[in-house]
Amino acid sequence: MVTKRYQCRRVLKQLGTSILERHMRIRGYAPLTPCWVELASADPARAAQFYGELFGWESAGDRFKLNGRAVAGLTRSQADRPDGWLTHLSTPALDETLEQVALAGGSCLSHPAHAHGGRRAIVTDPAGAVLGLWEPADFAGAQAGGEPGTMSWPELITDDPNAAALFYGSAFGWLLRHDFGVGEWLNQAHDAIAGLAPGYRGAWWRAAFQVEDIAEAADRCERLGGALISEPAEAGLTEFAELRDPFGARFTVAAPVHHPVELTVSLGSLPAFERFV
Repeated sequence: MVTKRYQCRRVLKQLGTSILERHMRIRGYAPLTPCWVELASADPARAAQFYGELFGWESAGDRFKLNGRAVAGLTRSQADRPDGWLTHLSTPALDETLEQVALAGGSCLSHPAHAHGGRRAIVTDPAGAVLGLWEPADFAGAQAGGEPGTMSWPELITDDPNAAALFYGSAFGWLLRHDFGVGEWLNQAHDAIAGLAPGYRGAWWRAAFQVEDIAEAADRCERLGGALISEPAEAGLTEFAELRDPFGARFTVAAPVHHPVELTVSLGSLPAFERFV
């Protein structure tokens, strides 16, 4: 059988319009989907310098900006807000969402309070993983995505995925699906919004940021005083590595995978005009 060979890239490169490869200005978020990440640090000024050099961010008060668009938050750590990155979910009705969290077995760590552009509360799931809930007023959340230096795919790290599925399904209406060998959370519209990965000794939400090159980002982090926690690895269509900033906050950097894939197609299955290209 005569064949013709084609070279193509994996799905992310074929489509070209993947959200991981588009430069987007985001104006709103679906209910109960990740919308914002905020760093609490004992030394916000030094943290701002580190992330500015790592991701090209500019510090603007309690926010980091990229090309003038807010991409993450920055605050000073306190007793009820320890050091680290905190992922937030958008909600149009904060009080109702808090009721659902409580009914599902979660707890409220920080009661609703007005913040810069909305109302916020901090909650924990039964295993101890902490999340922020954000009810927007005039600020919906991250204003950019799909480009290096912006919020990427947050993951729940847990040693009990079954219990997690019960809680997040009850509290937020999420469904846990396993695809490409990794766990994905689907919202009520069946859109994949976050990931799940196995862990040990408890649970936590791990923030992630998109970069162009994983190895280069890891090397830069180390040169700036941070550390590489886990070597670069692939999961599905993404390469990632876990890093730690100089002050102990852990986070992930992620980049799309572009592996060449060779397809063999029978000439008999092609339209006549393509057989002699």
